[in-house]
Amino acid sequence: MATVDLHIHTTASDGKHTAAEIVHLAAKRGLEVMAVTDHDSVEGIPAALETARSYPQLRFIPGVELSTDVDKGEVHVLGYFIDYTDAEFLASLERMRNSRVGRARKMVDKLAQLGIRIEWRRVQEIAGGGAIGRPHIAQAMLEKGYIKSMQDAFRNYIGHGGPAYVERDKLTPAEAVRLILKASGLPVLAHPMTSGDVEATIAELKTVGLIGIEAYYASYSDEEINLLLGLARKYGLIATGGTDYHGIDDTTETYIGGLDVPALAGEQLVILAEKRGLKTFHLR
Repeated sequence: MATVDLHIHTTASDGKHTAAEIVHLAAKRGLEVMAVTDHDSVEGIPAALETARSYPQLRFIPGVELSTDVDKGEVHVLGYFIDYTDAEFLASLERMRNSRVGRARKMVDKLAQLGIRIEWRRVQEIAGGGAIGRPHIAQAMLEKGYIKSMQDAFRNYIGHGGPAYVERDKLTPAEAVRLILKASGLPVLAHPMTSGDVEATIAELKTVGLIGIEAYYASYSDEEINLLLGLARKYGLIATGGTDYHGIDDTTETYIGGLDVPALAGEQLVILAEKRGLKTFHLR
């Protein structure tokens, strides 16, 4: 079992478990390095940090995942060791969450036009006060029997290019990298294979401060992982990894710590954070 998982979600965005529960689960699974990386939200970090103090064997990394859109895919950027108290950064996240609400409502309207009628109030209830995302819409669809699995919703309706897909207010990948750097974070390209032209995206973001790419990802084949490892070496980037665990569909998701992410991924992040003088929080 792996000891590193650098991509985990909580109820602060579209995960099933609270931040405290996630830390308990990570410790139970034997993780030594973990990161909470909610979509456009850092609201779970204080509770996660407090809980992590009960587990001296566990190094906790505060993170975030920023979503951007490109012409032929989606680019998500993870930020590690961010200053989650930075007022300007928090204001930017709030703007992005507000954009998510408008986008989600439009998706619900589009689904209704397709004969799939889910209640906006139910989507809000499922989100539970966290940042609203497409998984909440998919869960509402699943509850009413319109789909057989969460994946069906993305594949057939609300995935990029689907009939109910709605683009959000634009934040470019480069802007996301700069925003994380400004919040004293380390920007890493999440699940790079969704970004269209993978190498072009990596090359562009490297010039504005990208420090790593998520080479180890639950759905990636050995061939894709090796491709990404080669690109990490070519561009001098840290090869990170994580399960992207949400806990919403345990029949298809890779569980926390269930992906073989090398310990070196966490070690290199911590070394770079310390080299840059960033606050590394819960240290053993």
